[in-house]
Amino acid sequence: MLTISFDELEEALAAGEAPAGAAEVHGSLCGTLAATARFDLDTWVATILPEHRGGDDTLRTRNLLARLAEETQTALTSQDMDFEALLPDDEAPLARRVEALAEWCAGFLYGVGTGGLRPEDGAVPEAVHEVVRDFGEISRASIDAEESEESNEASYAEIVEYLRAGTQLAYEELEAHRAGGAR
Repeated sequence: MLTISFDELEEALAAGEAPAGAAEVHGSLCGTLAATARFDLDTWVATILPEHRGGDDTLRTRNLLARLAEETQTALTSQDMDFEALLPDDEAPLARRVEALAEWCAGFLYGVGTGGLRPEDGAVPEAVHEVVRDFGEISRASIDAEESEESNEASYAEIVEYLRAGTQLAYEELEAHRAGGAR
C-alpha cells in the first residue's frame, strides 16, 4: 500500500518542474516495472525531472519518487494483491479523476514501451496484449455526458478496479520476460 498521496506527489512534481503529473508518473513507473528486467531508479527519475534543475525541491521530489518506486515494487510483488494506482481521492471532482485515470494509462503504456516490451512480439502473453489494448482505450477516457453522475461514478469505480487487476496481471504475466533479461 502506498503511503504517498496523489496530492503530495503532484505538488512535489510541480515544485521539481516535472513535465508530467502524479498519475502519469505512477503509470509510467508501473509499466516500467512490469516490462523491465533491471529497473534503474536513476534512469527512471531522469525521464521525469529536468536535468538542469537542482536544489531542495528537486531533491525532495527525487526522494519521493524513490519511495514511490520502492512501495510500488513491494505492492506489485506482494501476495496480498494490495496494489493500487495512484489517483486522486474520491472527494476530487469526477472529471479530474477520469482525467488522471487516462493519464495513468498513458503513462503505463509509455513505461511498457521504454521497458523494452513490444506488444507485437510473439513472446508477449495474450493477457498482456489485452491489458495494453484496454489501457490504450482507457487513456482516451472521458465522462459520458449522456449518463447520470451515479452511472459515471459506477463506471469509474469499475475501471479503477480493472486498472488495478490488469496491472497486477501484466506484472505477473511478464515475469518470464523480466527474467529473460530484457531491458
